[in-house]
Amino acid sequence: MQRSCARLLMPQVPTDVFIEACKQVVKANEKFVPPHGKGALYLRPFVIGTGDNIGVRTAPEFIFSVFAIPVGSYFKGGMKPHNFQISSFDRAAPQGTGAAKVGGNYAASLQPGAEAKKANFADAIYLDPLTHTKIEEVGSANFFGITANNEFVTPKSASVLPGITRLSLMELAQSRLGLTVVEGDVEISKLDRFVEAGACGTAAVITPIGGIEYNGKLHVFHDLEKVGPVTQKLYNELTGIQSGDVEAPAGWIVKVA
Repeated sequence: MQRSCARLLMPQVPTDVFIEACKQVVKANEKFVPPHGKGALYLRPFVIGTGDNIGVRTAPEFIFSVFAIPVGSYFKGGMKPHNFQISSFDRAAPQGTGAAKVGGNYAASLQPGAEAKKANFADAIYLDPLTHTKIEEVGSANFFGITANNEFVTPKSASVLPGITRLSLMELAQSRLGLTVVEGDVEISKLDRFVEAGACGTAAVITPIGGIEYNGKLHVFHDLEKVGPVTQKLYNELTGIQSGDVEAPAGWIVKVA
């Protein structure tokens, strides 16, 4: 949030204020926390500009808020692989706001996402806006691939959002699963290097990718029906930490007293 605010010339919310706001919202909505293993209390912090302003400039005032909503399990019928379609649209400009979490990035994904779903795909995958040769993001989530050499590969680009779930999986892949973490180019022409693939984000944690359609051909990774073993281990590890069943790395858990 602080990086995104800085990119848009908005005041940065101090870390202690951010954490205290989240704790207060959880306390106020404690009765809405789903039973263990039945979902989560989803928090959405945001900052918006307000006040009288008709010109193209920063707002005179800003509101920082956090809202909470109970959510059930993201996957209906269990975690299963989904297929995705490469989009011809660009999600963000080469040096634009792709690495910031701003509403415009999501607005740009509405039409291509709808077209992908109309064609019976889970969502669209976006290539880099400069050369259209490298995978950047999967819908509103980050991409990762697992190689036969035990590498956890995720795109590194000035237009890719460095999501917290992505960062969490990178740490767990290295420290808990012994994988080599690689941030770099994910060329669409070299998907054969991956034995598993997935999309990661706050809501689903991991959406396994069964196949990716590009130029009319469907490239299949591990399986169209079964989740790959490494992807499943990563999912179990992170969700176990979130639910308190698996010991968390130092500093990951904040207790709401």
